[in-house]
Amino acid sequence: MKLWTQAHLATLTGESGWGLLEHGALVSEGEHLLWVGALDQLPHELATQIDTQQDLGGALVTPGLIDAHTHLVYGGLRANEFEQRLQGASYEDIAKAGGGIRSTVTATRAASEAQLYDAAAKRLQALLNEGVTTVEIKSGYGLSLDAELACLRVAQRLGTALNVDVRKTYLGAHAVPPEFAGRADAYVDAVCGWMAALQQQGLVDAVDAFCEGIGFTVAQTRRVFETARGLGLPVKLHAEQLSDLGGTQLACEFGALSCDHLEYLSPAGVQALAGSGSVATLLPGAYYFLRETKLPPIQALREAGVPMAIATDHNPGTSPALSLLLMINMACTLFRLTPEEAVRGATINAARALGLKDRGQLQAGQRADFCVWDAAHPNELAYFLGRNPLLLAVRGGQIRTTRM
Repeated sequence: MKLWTQAHLATLTGESGWGLLEHGALVSEGEHLLWVGALDQLPHELATQIDTQQDLGGALVTPGLIDAHTHLVYGGLRANEFEQRLQGASYEDIAKAGGGIRSTVTATRAASEAQLYDAAAKRLQALLNEGVTTVEIKSGYGLSLDAELACLRVAQRLGTALNVDVRKTYLGAHAVPPEFAGRADAYVDAVCGWMAALQQQGLVDAVDAFCEGIGFTVAQTRRVFETARGLGLPVKLHAEQLSDLGGTQLACEFGALSCDHLEYLSPAGVQALAGSGSVATLLPGAYYFLRETKLPPIQALREAGVPMAIATDHNPGTSPALSLLLMINMACTLFRLTPEEAVRGATINAARALGLKDRGQLQAGQRADFCVWDAAHPNELAYFLGRNPLLLAVRGGQIRTTRM
């Protein structure tokens, strides 16, 4: 057993509040927390079993950060499209001209698995350096069985090599690849047909789709979700980013873990989320990078009690963001979340968005995933721009990143 002492804890237990505790301590054994509380309340029976001890110097301790929506594995970059958008081209214009997701598919297919790994490892390390202990990585830039396999294998390898919990999401229904041009329904058949093979290799934790005018229709998305349900796989959805197709209602019908983006979410969609328990994952990086003006209905989500997660949405075209701390700030400045809502969005609610119940809060029974910060209060995680206050990151009871 290990005792972590002199911790200023922000436990985030309960549905609201920071759960602050001065002069706190944590006891971990193996990968889990056995006890969390004030040091002077440490039970005698635990105190007598402590093997090692670490003084955290009164620093702030929060749950480990969780990035619940990324596309970290891909080939190439799309900085040229950034310039095009600055000159007035829309996301839809670029996609219709052969850019967008399809250009990344071409680069991804041309890259070797080793090249994909090397590039993605550098991106992931940037997230880990700011306290991310769990990350979701989607496929969706291969769009063929072999290329999707390669991307998901890379995601799996990243978790092992970089000592981070990687949740792998199959996003075959991301775009229609060139060989299926004009045959979207046939491509959906292929996406559904590949799913079992990917699952059998242990490469799929959840299934996602891009339900949008430049993506897939509600009917096509339903077919993907029905296949996932038949295999016992949970679903997620890119929904209502550019228009309101009602994808959120469909996703909630299937008990989706989360619906993501949601700028054009309707009142009916809000109510569907409230009734389903699905998480609304907000992606301020994409909103900022695309210079969008349509805000997600934050107040309606808040009033309906819908849990809100925050993620980087790292991808080469619409959110090349590699700082979850910056996304926490953007969630406050752009979407008007409170600092507490934003930090919860990158911890406990992000865990919910991945279907994980064993992390995101500091309490007995949870994984010993936590961060130690050079900060006096957790609201500082939402306050600073360009400052990394991380002192120590612990995953499964083991120190993984340290600046102390």
